[in-house]
Amino acid sequence: MNAMRKGRVYGTVLVDVETRRPVDLLPDREAGTVAAWLAERPGIEVVCRDRAPFFAECASTGAPTAVQVADRFHLWRNLGEAAERCVSRHRLCLRATFADSVPEKTPAPAPSESGSPWPTGHRFADRTRVKHAAVHALLAAGHSRRSIQRQLGMTYRTVQRLADAARPADLFQGQWQNRQTKLDDFKPYLHERWAQGCTNTWTLWEEIKTHGYTGGYGAVRAYLQPFRTSPIAPPDRPPSPRTVTGWIPTHPDTLPESERLKLKAVLADCPELDALTGHVRGFGKMLTQLQGDQLPQWIKAVRADDLPNLHTFVNGLERDLAAVTAGLTLPWSSGVIEGHVNRIKMIKRQMYGRAGFGLLRKRVLL
Repeated sequence: MNAMRKGRVYGTVLVDVETRRPVDLLPDREAGTVAAWLAERPGIEVVCRDRAPFFAECASTGAPTAVQVADRFHLWRNLGEAAERCVSRHRLCLRATFADSVPEKTPAPAPSESGSPWPTGHRFADRTRVKHAAVHALLAAGHSRRSIQRQLGMTYRTVQRLADAARPADLFQGQWQNRQTKLDDFKPYLHERWAQGCTNTWTLWEEIKTHGYTGGYGAVRAYLQPFRTSPIAPPDRPPSPRTVTGWIPTHPDTLPESERLKLKAVLADCPELDALTGHVRGFGKMLTQLQGDQLPQWIKAVRADDLPNLHTFVNGLERDLAAVTAGLTLPWSSGVIEGHVNRIKMIKRQMYGRAGFGLLRKRVLL
């Protein structure tokens, strides 16, 4: 099927899977239209289709003696969707598996070497350190304070304060130094979320706003900036259900070592996901090696485990068991149709706003 106008009208393309060429293009996807087309051609022996009930109805009505073959790509995709739902039900297992690698709290940025609460990188602190060093360097060279005032363009009082301070930290004082800020009540939350692996400043700002923070984004960014330069890197967050679902059907030999070890840790801590992995890989073996005769045993094994989402997938297989078995046994598939669907989409874009279905059909067939 292919939408001639997205969201409105669909057509049906029929392809000879032996010659790999389109044989007809129908103006709709009504069951009666497709069934009538099939009935006019009694020589059809095999009908390759996806798992839509519409196609099953068309094939059963128009070509009752033909063997229906469910497409293997759609079977594998449906299994992947069911597996992702299974993994999502056990997302707490993913968090528990990686909880040991997540510290309870990320330490605050380390203070400067001088012991000052003002860290390196703070604009006021860095400027004060530079001035203090310049003044004391000139004093050590034998210059007077008046001379230093003229050379550095400072007021005499400023030179005096810098000269009298033994270290820059003695100058880090003022009414703003320990003043309460709007962010203070939310700093423990920021520490916790950073420790969990959330290092996006904008996301954290949006989160604390929902908890009552009324300050701006800049204050959050300035507070978190030292965390990024801390020698302690934030831990990796637990893998998402979709990520784990991508690991499960992949052959272990082709997985990167880091991902293989993470998957091994997940499966060791969750028997349900371990069973799910065995079933998915068993189905993949049937699919790639065309061992459809093993499908009943596979279904029985799935029924024996507590995997409700996989049971739903199995229910769908049993409703279409003959076509699914044929799809896992015969070499035919509807993969060739997908290529023609892409080609039809290109032709439609070329014809957009011009001509009609008659010309479209001729261009597709000829």
